[in-house]
Amino acid sequence: MFKVLLNLKRAGVVGINRRNADYILRYNERSLYPLVDDKLRTKRLAIAAGIAVPELYGVIEIEHDIGHLPDIVNSHKDFVVKPAHGSGGNGIYVIIGQINNRYQHNNGSLLTEEDLEYHISNILSGMYSLGGQPDHALIEYRVKFDPIFESISYRGVPDIRTVVFRGIPVASMVRLPTRMSDGKANLHQGAVGAGIDLATGLTTHAVWQNQPVEQHPDTGANIGNFKIPHWDKLLALASQCYELVGLGYLGVDVVLDRELGPLVLELNARPGLSIQIANGKGMQKRLKYIDQLAETPASAQERASLAQDLCVRL
Repeated sequence: MFKVLLNLKRAGVVGINRRNADYILRYNERSLYPLVDDKLRTKRLAIAAGIAVPELYGVIEIEHDIGHLPDIVNSHKDFVVKPAHGSGGNGIYVIIGQINNRYQHNNGSLLTEEDLEYHISNILSGMYSLGGQPDHALIEYRVKFDPIFESISYRGVPDIRTVVFRGIPVASMVRLPTRMSDGKANLHQGAVGAGIDLATGLTTHAVWQNQPVEQHPDTGANIGNFKIPHWDKLLALASQCYELVGLGYLGVDVVLDRELGPLVLELNARPGLSIQIANGKGMQKRLKYIDQLAETPASAQERASLAQDLCVRL
């Protein structure tokens, strides 16, 4: 065990204790957590700052409001239902169409209006929220992923997670839905994680169920050396989110819509560490360098450029 820990340290892998003590506790003010833990507050902040997000169709806050669902989605054949305080992709229902007065879930099943109302009731009760507290249900635009991802994604929408420290991107990965993950871009539920070279926007290593992979488990397509569209814009967008909420250590999740381009999906004050496994490289060297800076560049674009330079040097 000692040898394994020593090897991880030499590789610059940041563990959960170091992440919490050296970065989250030091750089993330507790009072700012609600800005990212509440997806509705995050969305409203982003809209006010001119940052593109999936359009919000409506919010259901109490049981009585569930009856308004047909009115909210009346002009939308497809949409997403998600808990405002959910985590890990839990409680999210993606509706891709309507057939014979039923809602078609992205896993292929058909839901009655009563099924969907029951699910929303569970959201309101806090079944999917952090700490089990009463929640709100958001009804929003369903992202249509960029067709360039079609060969390396199964049913769901891939997203790009970037860890940002003091406004400077440190590491990125694209999370690719699989049959096992039920179309969700969540590694713990079975999605593939592919590291992204910050300098070029090309995918590098990939992991699935903590094991290295070269092909997508469902499509068989090669994952490595895949160019992420709009890469420079995506990196600057992730950097800009530092100014949006003021958290020094932050996870930014962005999706690429085929018509609208990059959209910020959500932010995370406690981003996981599996991004290092996906990249086959630890974050410690870059984090240490950034931590020692007397000050960081003022603009998001300059910080994104610095991140690309550090990717080459460290």
